[in-house]
Amino acid sequence: MPLLYVTDLAYPARGRRYCDEDIFLTSRLRAHFDLALCHPEDAEALLPLGFDAVIVRNSGPVLHYQRAYDSFRAAALAAGTRVYNPLTGRGDMAGKQYLLDLTAAGYPVIPTIDDPARLPELPQVPQYAVKPKQGADSIGLTFTDDPTGPAGEILIQPRIDFAYEVSFYFVDDAFQYALYAPDPARRWELRPYAATDADLAFARAFVAWNTLSHGVQRVDACRAPSGELLLVELEDLNPYLSLDLVPSDVQDGFVASLTGSLRSFLT
Repeated sequence: MPLLYVTDLAYPARGRRYCDEDIFLTSRLRAHFDLALCHPEDAEALLPLGFDAVIVRNSGPVLHYQRAYDSFRAAALAAGTRVYNPLTGRGDMAGKQYLLDLTAAGYPVIPTIDDPARLPELPQVPQYAVKPKQGADSIGLTFTDDPTGPAGEILIQPRIDFAYEVSFYFVDDAFQYALYAPDPARRWELRPYAATDADLAFARAFVAWNTLSHGVQRVDACRAPSGELLLVELEDLNPYLSLDLVPSDVQDGFVASLTGSLRSFLT
């Protein structure tokens, strides 16, 4: 089962080493699959070589190669190429519209609008977070007491004085582990987190909403001052997994789940 594994080994992520994670994952997956690695900008050109599927991993923010990604996506859909995660994701894979949709549907998410004229719909707070609707990785994020910008092109959210951020990691619909950042100012200084039943019910609600039959997903949330969890991001395109921060038995379990998911996806 030959797989084309898409990664950017040189991407300079803040506080993380994407390359180490993909080196680890490919070293384990090659015991089960024939693998070829490529940069995201080369993926489309390699599609005709007969891979059973393309697995997109730590390829960096699509914003940096948007034209190449859009072309790859169109070519893969036209050719019926299997892509893992499947291209039907409703989270970050499809842009940030889901934050608006989930807000409108009443899900526990940081309230989000895309038009400054709708500011009265948000909780009144001293500052608001404003970021490009097509952004990623906090690119273009600003904080202001007077949000402005073109309607439909920005996202506006109340700036929340949260206690910590926590991420829940899934393969298909199976929970794998959770990590959290005790210090809100150090997002990527993560520690293992003991998820409660209520925490998992929160995270599973978004995995279920996304309706992906297979794939790796990361549900990012923050603990609001009221004590409830609020969704920050639903990463379903190429979520960084922070596998180096979990024990070896958890790593082994994740690899086993990923291998099983890929085998099921390919049958």
